[in-house]
Amino acid sequence: MAGAYITVNDSNFESDVVQSDLPVLVDFWAPWCGPCRAIAPHVEALSNELQGKARVAKCNVDESPQVAMKYGIRSIPTLLVFKGGQVVKQRVGAPSSNVKATIAEMVTSVA
Repeated sequence: MAGAYITVNDSNFESDVVQSDLPVLVDFWAPWCGPCRAIAPHVEALSNELQGKARVAKCNVDESPQVAMKYGIRSIPTLLVFKGGQVVKQRVGAPSSNVKATIAEMVTSVA
């Protein structure tokens, strides 16, 4: 099932994430990362459920090294929640249980 998430990269990160009027959950990932692939269905499902309340974006760190460096992404998956152009929540690594609920709480607590 395709989600309503957006794909962000070095060229559109500023306009689609930092300048967003809504909170934005950004999933920093890479296709070779097993834990990234494990949480992907949960992130994509949330992108549908949060429509109108928050945006969900995915950023491939291999294709967007400038953004990854700017936000200090050293491990993936890393989830950042932006509100008002600032990082307000951060999680490094995949949640071990209640994955979707844990990720949703990150966003809904600031939305």
